[in-house]
Amino acid sequence: MKNSHSASYAAAGVDVTAGYRAVELMKAHVARTVTDGVLSGIGGFGGLFELDMTGLTRPVLVSGTDGVGTKLKLAFLMDKHDTVGIDCVAMCVNDVICCGARPLIFLDYVAVGKNVPERVAQIVSGVAEGCVQAGCALIGGETAEMPGFYPADEYDLAGFTVGVVDKARILDNTRMKEGDALIALPSSGVHSNGFSLVRKVFEVEKGGLDRYCDELGRTLGEALLEPTRIYVKPVLALLEQADVSAISHITGGGFYENIPRALAPGFTARSEKARVQTPPLFDLIRKAGNIPERDMFNTFNMGVGMCVTVAAADADKAVRVLREQGVDAYICGEVVRGEGGVELW
Repeated sequence: MKNSHSASYAAAGVDVTAGYRAVELMKAHVARTVTDGVLSGIGGFGGLFELDMTGLTRPVLVSGTDGVGTKLKLAFLMDKHDTVGIDCVAMCVNDVICCGARPLIFLDYVAVGKNVPERVAQIVSGVAEGCVQAGCALIGGETAEMPGFYPADEYDLAGFTVGVVDKARILDNTRMKEGDALIALPSSGVHSNGFSLVRKVFEVEKGGLDRYCDELGRTLGEALLEPTRIYVKPVLALLEQADVSAISHITGGGFYENIPRALAPGFTARSEKARVQTPPLFDLIRKAGNIPERDMFNTFNMGVGMCVTVAAADADKAVRVLREQGVDAYICGEVVRGEGGVELW
Protein backbone atom coordinates (compact mmCIF):
# COMPACT_ATOMS: atom_id res chain seq x y z
CA MET A 1 0.00 0.00 0.00
CA LYS A 2 2.93 2.35 0.68
CA ASN A 3 3.84 2.31 -3.04
CA SER A 4 0.23 2.72 -4.21
CA HIS A 5 -0.26 6.28 -5.40
CA SER A 6 -1.35 7.71 -8.73
CA ALA A 7 -0.84 11.41 -9.27
CA SER A 8 -2.94 11.22 -12.43
CA TYR A 9 -5.87 9.59 -10.61
CA ALA A 10 -5.54 12.13 -7.78
CA ALA A 11 -5.71 14.95 -10.33
CA ALA A 12 -9.01 13.43 -11.52
CA GLY A 13 -10.36 13.64 -7.97
CA VAL A 14 -9.69 10.14 -6.61
CA ASP A 15 -7.14 9.83 -3.79
CA VAL A 16 -6.43 6.13 -3.25
CA THR A 17 -4.27 6.90 -0.23
CA ALA A 18 -7.28 8.48 1.48
CA GLY A 19 -9.02 5.14 1.08
CA TYR A 20 -6.20 3.35 2.88
CA ARG A 21 -6.28 5.95 5.64
CA ALA A 22 -10.04 5.47 6.04
CA VAL A 23 -9.57 1.70 6.42
CA GLU A 24 -6.99 2.24 9.15
CA LEU A 25 -9.32 4.59 11.02
CA MET A 26 -12.28 2.20 10.84
CA LYS A 27 -10.45 -0.94 11.98
CA ALA A 28 -11.10 -0.30 15.69
CA HIS A 29 -14.82 0.14 15.01
CA VAL A 30 -15.02 -3.06 12.96
CA ALA A 31 -13.19 -4.98 15.69
CA ARG A 32 -16.10 -4.26 18.07
CA THR A 33 -18.39 -6.39 15.91
CA VAL A 34 -16.31 -9.56 15.65
CA THR A 35 -18.25 -12.70 16.56
CA ASP A 36 -17.19 -16.34 16.82
CA GLY A 37 -17.80 -17.14 13.16
CA VAL A 38 -15.58 -14.41 11.69
CA LEU A 39 -12.57 -15.87 9.87
CA SER A 40 -11.19 -12.79 8.14
CA GLY A 41 -10.42 -9.16 8.77
CA ILE A 42 -11.26 -6.19 6.55
CA GLY A 43 -9.10 -5.50 3.53
CA GLY A 44 -9.45 -8.77 1.65
CA PHE A 45 -11.54 -9.45 -1.43
CA GLY A 46 -14.25 -11.24 0.52
CA GLY A 47 -15.46 -11.56 4.08
CA LEU A 48 -15.28 -15.06 5.54
CA PHE A 49 -17.76 -16.36 8.09
CA GLU A 50 -18.09 -19.91 9.37
CA LEU A 51 -21.71 -20.91 9.94
CA ASP A 52 -22.31 -22.66 13.26
CA MET A 53 -25.19 -25.07 12.67
CA THR A 54 -25.49 -26.22 16.27
CA GLY A 55 -29.19 -26.64 17.04
CA LEU A 56 -30.20 -26.09 13.42
CA THR A 57 -31.82 -29.05 11.68
CA ARG A 58 -32.41 -27.39 8.31
CA PRO A 59 -30.70 -23.98 8.28
CA VAL A 60 -32.10 -21.39 5.92
CA LEU A 61 -30.20 -18.23 5.04
CA VAL A 62 -32.24 -15.02 5.00
CA SER A 63 -30.83 -11.91 3.31
CA GLY A 64 -31.83 -8.27 3.32
CA THR A 65 -30.51 -5.04 1.85
CA ASP A 66 -31.45 -1.38 2.24
CA GLY A 67 -30.11 2.13 2.60
CA VAL A 68 -30.77 5.24 4.66
CA GLY A 69 -32.51 7.32 2.00
CA THR A 70 -32.81 11.10 2.12
CA LYS A 71 -32.38 11.14 5.89
CA LEU A 72 -28.74 11.48 4.89
CA LYS A 73 -29.50 15.06 3.84
CA LEU A 74 -30.03 15.93 7.51
CA ALA A 75 -26.68 14.37 8.40
CA PHE A 76 -25.04 16.58 5.78
CA LEU A 77 -26.79 19.71 7.01
CA MET A 78 -25.97 18.98 10.66
CA ASP A 79 -22.48 17.68 9.87
CA LYS A 80 -23.18 14.64 12.05
CA HIS A 81 -22.23 11.31 10.53
CA ASP A 82 -21.89 8.81 13.38
CA THR A 83 -25.56 7.71 13.61
CA VAL A 84 -26.71 7.08 10.03
CA GLY A 85 -24.77 3.82 10.03
CA ILE A 86 -27.09 2.58 12.78
CA ASP A 87 -30.02 3.40 10.50
CA CYS A 88 -28.43 1.44 7.68
CA VAL A 89 -27.98 -1.68 9.81
CA ALA A 90 -31.43 -1.34 11.36
CA MET A 91 -33.24 -1.18 8.04
CA CYS A 92 -31.64 -4.48 7.03
CA VAL A 93 -31.65 -6.52 10.24
CA ASN A 94 -35.15 -5.43 11.26
CA ASP A 95 -36.34 -6.91 7.96
CA VAL A 96 -34.73 -10.34 8.32
CA ILE A 97 -35.91 -10.71 11.93
CA CYS A 98 -39.45 -10.62 10.52
CA CYS A 99 -38.75 -14.11 9.18
CA GLY A 100 -37.45 -15.21 12.56
CA ALA A 101 -33.85 -15.09 11.37
CA ARG A 102 -30.87 -14.18 13.53
CA PRO A 103 -28.56 -11.76 11.65
CA LEU A 104 -25.04 -13.13 11.26
CA ILE A 105 -23.09 -10.78 9.03
CA PHE A 106 -23.31 -7.28 7.59
CA LEU A 107 -21.55 -5.46 4.76
CA ASP A 108 -21.74 -1.76 3.98
CA TYR A 109 -21.26 0.34 0.86
CA VAL A 110 -20.27 4.00 1.18
CA ALA A 111 -20.13 6.09 -1.99
CA VAL A 112 -18.59 9.53 -1.53
CA GLY A 113 -17.91 12.59 -3.64
CA LYS A 114 -14.62 13.09 -1.83
CA ASN A 115 -13.01 10.59 0.51
CA VAL A 116 -12.46 12.35 3.82
CA PRO A 117 -11.07 9.48 5.95
CA GLU A 118 -12.26 10.92 9.25
CA ARG A 119 -15.81 11.31 7.96
CA VAL A 120 -15.87 7.79 6.50
CA ALA A 121 -14.64 6.45 9.83
CA GLN A 122 -17.49 8.28 11.59
CA ILE A 123 -20.00 6.68 9.22
CA VAL A 124 -18.54 3.22 9.81
CA SER A 125 -18.53 3.78 13.57
CA GLY A 126 -22.32 4.00 13.33
CA VAL A 127 -22.48 0.86 11.22
CA ALA A 128 -20.38 -0.93 13.82
CA GLU A 129 -22.63 0.27 16.63
CA GLY A 130 -25.66 -1.01 14.74
CA CYS A 131 -23.98 -4.39 14.27
CA VAL A 132 -23.20 -4.59 17.99
CA GLN A 133 -26.84 -3.83 18.81
CA ALA A 134 -27.96 -6.53 16.34
CA GLY A 135 -25.35 -9.09 17.41
CA CYS A 136 -23.94 -9.50 13.91
CA ALA A 137 -20.44 -9.06 12.50
CA LEU A 138 -19.30 -6.35 10.08
CA ILE A 139 -17.14 -8.56 7.87
CA GLY A 140 -16.53 -6.26 4.91
CA GLY A 141 -17.62 -3.34 2.83
CA GLU A 142 -16.66 -0.88 0.15
CA THR A 143 -15.85 2.81 0.03
CA ALA A 144 -16.12 4.25 -3.48
CA GLU A 145 -14.84 7.74 -4.26
CA MET A 146 -16.91 9.13 -7.16
CA PRO A 147 -16.05 12.78 -7.91
CA GLY A 148 -18.47 14.44 -10.29
CA PHE A 149 -21.16 11.92 -9.40
CA TYR A 150 -21.68 13.03 -5.80
CA PRO A 151 -20.95 16.51 -4.42
CA ALA A 152 -17.72 16.63 -2.43
CA ASP A 153 -19.52 16.95 0.91
CA GLU A 154 -22.17 14.29 0.28
CA TYR A 155 -22.34 10.50 0.21
CA ASP A 156 -24.71 7.55 -0.04
CA LEU A 157 -24.85 4.59 2.31
CA ALA A 158 -26.33 1.13 1.82
CA GLY A 159 -25.95 -2.24 3.49
CA PHE A 160 -26.56 -5.95 3.20
CA THR A 161 -27.14 -8.59 5.84
CA VAL A 162 -27.46 -12.37 6.01
CA GLY A 163 -29.18 -14.21 8.83
CA VAL A 164 -30.11 -17.79 9.58
CA VAL A 165 -33.23 -19.55 10.82
CA ASP A 166 -34.18 -23.20 11.15
CA LYS A 167 -36.70 -24.00 8.40
CA ALA A 168 -39.25 -25.27 10.91
CA ARG A 169 -39.16 -21.93 12.74
CA ILE A 170 -39.61 -19.58 9.78
CA LEU A 171 -42.40 -17.10 10.47
CA ASP A 172 -44.72 -17.58 7.49
CA ASN A 173 -48.09 -16.61 9.10
CA THR A 174 -49.54 -20.11 8.59
CA ARG A 175 -50.35 -20.31 12.32
CA MET A 176 -52.28 -17.03 12.33
CA LYS A 177 -55.72 -17.24 13.94
CA GLU A 178 -58.67 -14.92 14.42
CA GLY A 179 -58.25 -13.07 17.69
CA ASP A 180 -54.45 -13.01 17.59
CA ALA A 181 -53.14 -9.87 19.29
CA LEU A 182 -51.14 -7.11 17.62
CA ILE A 183 -48.25 -5.99 19.81
CA ALA A 184 -46.72 -2.58 19.09
CA LEU A 185 -42.99 -2.08 19.59
CA PRO A 186 -42.41 1.68 19.88
CA SER A 187 -40.14 3.43 17.42
CA SER A 188 -37.34 5.82 18.33
CA GLY A 189 -38.80 8.43 16.00
CA VAL A 190 -39.32 8.70 12.26
CA HIS A 191 -36.65 5.99 11.70
CA SER A 192 -35.51 6.06 8.04
CA ASN A 193 -38.63 6.53 5.96
CA GLY A 194 -40.70 9.48 4.82
CA PHE A 195 -37.83 11.97 4.87
CA SER A 196 -38.61 13.41 1.46
CA LEU A 197 -41.90 14.58 2.97
CA VAL A 198 -40.23 15.60 6.24
CA ARG A 199 -37.69 17.70 4.38
CA LYS A 200 -40.44 19.37 2.36
CA VAL A 201 -42.63 20.05 5.40
CA PHE A 202 -39.88 21.67 7.45
CA GLU A 203 -37.92 23.12 4.49
CA VAL A 204 -34.77 21.87 6.17
CA GLU A 205 -32.45 23.12 3.44
CA LYS A 206 -33.44 26.65 4.51
CA GLY A 207 -32.43 26.04 8.13
CA GLY A 208 -34.34 25.49 11.34
CA LEU A 209 -32.88 22.15 12.35
CA ASP A 210 -31.22 23.81 15.33
CA ARG A 211 -34.58 25.17 16.56
CA TYR A 212 -35.35 23.94 20.07
CA CYS A 213 -38.84 22.43 20.37
CA ASP A 214 -40.39 22.33 23.82
CA GLU A 215 -42.71 19.46 22.84
CA LEU A 216 -39.71 17.38 21.78
CA GLY A 217 -37.35 18.37 24.58
CA ARG A 218 -34.53 18.91 22.07
CA THR A 219 -33.85 20.51 18.71
CA LEU A 220 -35.83 19.50 15.66
CA GLY A 221 -32.68 18.19 13.98
CA GLU A 222 -31.77 16.01 16.95
CA ALA A 223 -35.25 14.47 16.99
CA LEU A 224 -35.28 13.82 13.25
CA LEU A 225 -31.76 12.37 13.12
CA GLU A 226 -32.45 9.96 16.02
CA PRO A 227 -31.31 6.57 14.67
CA THR A 228 -33.66 3.74 13.84
CA ARG A 229 -34.29 1.35 16.71
CA ILE A 230 -32.91 -2.17 16.28
CA TYR A 231 -35.33 -4.83 17.50
CA VAL A 232 -33.27 -7.99 16.91
CA LYS A 233 -32.35 -9.02 20.45
CA PRO A 234 -35.78 -8.29 22.02
CA VAL A 235 -37.57 -10.16 19.23
CA LEU A 236 -35.24 -13.15 19.42
CA ALA A 237 -35.98 -13.34 23.15
CA LEU A 238 -39.71 -13.12 22.41
CA LEU A 239 -39.56 -15.92 19.84
CA GLU A 240 -38.21 -18.24 22.53
CA GLN A 241 -41.07 -17.56 24.93
CA ALA A 242 -44.25 -16.75 22.99
CA ASP A 243 -46.36 -18.08 20.13
CA VAL A 244 -45.52 -15.55 17.43
CA SER A 245 -47.28 -15.94 14.09
CA ALA A 246 -46.04 -12.88 12.20
CA ILE A 247 -43.89 -9.76 12.42
CA SER A 248 -44.15 -6.52 10.43
CA HIS A 249 -41.35 -3.97 10.15
CA ILE A 250 -43.12 -0.60 9.77
CA THR A 251 -41.11 1.22 7.13
CA GLY A 252 -42.07 3.19 4.01
CA GLY A 253 -45.81 2.88 3.42
CA GLY A 254 -46.53 2.95 7.13
CA PHE A 255 -49.33 0.85 8.64
CA TYR A 256 -51.35 0.42 5.46
CA GLU A 257 -48.55 -1.12 3.42
CA ASN A 258 -46.45 -3.05 5.93
CA ILE A 259 -48.84 -4.76 8.34
CA PRO A 260 -50.76 -6.51 5.50
CA ARG A 261 -47.48 -7.98 4.22
CA ALA A 262 -47.42 -10.29 7.26
CA LEU A 263 -51.11 -11.22 7.30
CA ALA A 264 -52.33 -14.65 6.23
CA PRO A 265 -55.00 -14.74 3.49
CA GLY A 266 -58.47 -14.07 4.85
CA PHE A 267 -57.36 -11.91 7.76
CA THR A 268 -57.42 -8.19 8.51
CA ALA A 269 -55.54 -6.21 11.15
CA ARG A 270 -57.84 -4.01 13.23
CA SER A 271 -56.81 -1.24 15.60
CA GLU A 272 -58.18 1.90 17.16
CA LYS A 273 -56.10 4.98 16.37
CA ALA A 274 -56.47 6.02 20.01
CA ARG A 275 -54.55 2.88 21.05
CA VAL A 276 -51.54 3.84 18.93
CA GLN A 277 -49.12 5.76 21.16
CA THR A 278 -47.95 8.45 18.77
CA PRO A 279 -45.07 10.70 19.94
CA PRO A 280 -45.35 14.53 19.61
CA LEU A 281 -42.92 14.58 16.67
CA PHE A 282 -45.53 13.09 14.35
CA ASP A 283 -48.15 15.62 15.38
CA LEU A 284 -45.59 18.34 14.67
CA ILE A 285 -45.06 16.92 11.18
CA ARG A 286 -48.80 16.65 10.55
CA LYS A 287 -49.52 20.22 11.59
CA ALA A 288 -46.53 21.74 9.80
CA GLY A 289 -47.46 20.07 6.52
CA ASN A 290 -51.24 20.06 6.94
CA ILE A 291 -51.09 16.33 6.20
CA PRO A 292 -54.29 14.23 6.29
CA GLU A 293 -54.34 11.61 9.05
CA ARG A 294 -54.56 8.73 6.60
CA ASP A 295 -51.49 9.96 4.75
CA MET A 296 -49.62 10.08 8.05
CA PHE A 297 -50.42 6.43 8.76
CA ASN A 298 -49.58 5.58 5.13
CA THR A 299 -46.17 7.29 5.20
CA PHE A 300 -44.73 7.15 8.72
CA ASN A 301 -44.49 4.52 11.45
CA MET A 302 -46.48 6.84 13.77
CA GLY A 303 -44.48 5.64 16.76
CA VAL A 304 -44.70 1.91 16.02
CA GLY A 305 -41.46 0.60 14.54
CA MET A 306 -42.51 -3.03 14.56
CA CYS A 307 -45.78 -4.91 15.00
CA VAL A 308 -45.72 -8.48 16.31
CA THR A 309 -48.72 -10.81 15.99
CA VAL A 310 -49.05 -13.34 18.81
CA ALA A 311 -51.65 -15.82 20.00
CA ALA A 312 -54.24 -14.08 22.21
CA ALA A 313 -53.31 -16.32 25.14
CA ASP A 314 -49.70 -15.13 24.88
CA ALA A 315 -50.41 -11.41 24.51
CA ASP A 316 -49.71 -10.40 28.10
CA LYS A 317 -46.64 -12.62 28.25
CA ALA A 318 -45.32 -11.10 25.02
CA VAL A 319 -45.69 -7.59 26.40
CA ARG A 320 -43.91 -8.64 29.61
CA VAL A 321 -41.01 -10.32 27.77
CA LEU A 322 -40.48 -7.31 25.52
CA ARG A 323 -40.57 -4.91 28.45
CA GLU A 324 -37.99 -7.04 30.25
CA GLN A 325 -35.86 -6.52 27.13
CA GLY A 326 -36.21 -2.76 27.41
CA VAL A 327 -39.00 -2.31 24.85
CA ASP A 328 -42.10 -0.55 26.17
CA ALA A 329 -44.46 -2.75 24.14
CA TYR A 330 -48.25 -2.68 24.33
CA ILE A 331 -51.29 -4.33 22.71
CA CYS A 332 -52.55 -2.13 19.86
CA GLY A 333 -55.12 -4.29 18.08
CA GLU A 334 -56.16 -7.74 16.91
CA VAL A 335 -56.49 -9.98 13.88
CA VAL A 336 -60.01 -10.53 12.53
CA ARG A 337 -61.54 -12.32 9.58
CA GLY A 338 -61.56 -10.09 6.55
CA GLU A 339 -60.33 -9.36 3.06
CA GLY A 340 -56.91 -8.24 4.15
CA GLY A 341 -55.44 -4.85 4.85
CA VAL A 342 -55.68 -2.67 7.94
CA GLU A 343 -58.73 -1.18 9.61
CA LEU A 344 -58.02 1.92 11.67
CA TRP A 345 -60.79 3.83 13.36
